[in-house]
Amino acid sequence: MRTKLIAGNWKMHGSKPEIRSLIGGILARLDANRSAEVMVLPPFPYLPLVDSLTDATPVMLGAQDLSAHASGAYTGEVSGGMLADWNCSHVLVGHSERRSLHAESSELVAKKFVAAQDAGLQPILCVGETLAEREAGRTREVVGAQLAAAIEAAGIQAFSRAVLAYEPVWAIGTGQTASPDQAQEVHAAIRAQLAAEDATIAGRVRILYGGSVKPDNAADLFACEDIDGGLIGGASLQAESFMGIYQAA
Repeated sequence: MRTKLIAGNWKMHGSKPEIRSLIGGILARLDANRSAEVMVLPPFPYLPLVDSLTDATPVMLGAQDLSAHASGAYTGEVSGGMLADWNCSHVLVGHSERRSLHAESSELVAKKFVAAQDAGLQPILCVGETLAEREAGRTREVVGAQLAAAIEAAGIQAFSRAVLAYEPVWAIGTGQTASPDQAQEVHAAIRAQLAAEDATIAGRVRILYGGSVKPDNAADLFACEDIDGGLIGGASLQAESFMGIYQAA
């Protein structure tokens, strides 16, 4: 049985007072008797603050991005080693906003996947299709190619130390959500693609769903066989809604 993971991607939101309040609300609602895991992914400047607030708690700390380089003259970049210094255990790679707004290719995302693992972090590899690609019937083709780039660069064994996240671009921040059947279909295809390389790893890797997950639709999504939790955007900015999703898991 794969343990559910609920990860909150705060994107470029927050201030010190807001984050203190949000973490306080999360910790107040955390139930040690529940098996689901919780992670928060704040903006880079707030990693030290969140690290201090979550120290000695079950809440895991992740980052939203990293450089493909370990060090060097890359102004504005943050390396995996730097993230590890602030007790990050995970880092997003290939989030749809990085792919679309910063023109990150699947090849660059694959390099970041490798860089994360080289620094001792678990990458959360994000894959997903746009509305145009879905309407053209290309969902499996697009998602499969994004996943294949990471497999080619890192090898299938690397996925024993990684998480995947399917985030249909058309459902991010739009209020639209893939139906449980739609989400499950893609999650199953992702797991089948991994299984073609190694069935054991495919059975163990966690595949999260991201795309307008809310407390009122989370339970139906998480009941699907291949959906192992959620990568939560807007709903993670309010402790009550975020932890409502956690309770559904």
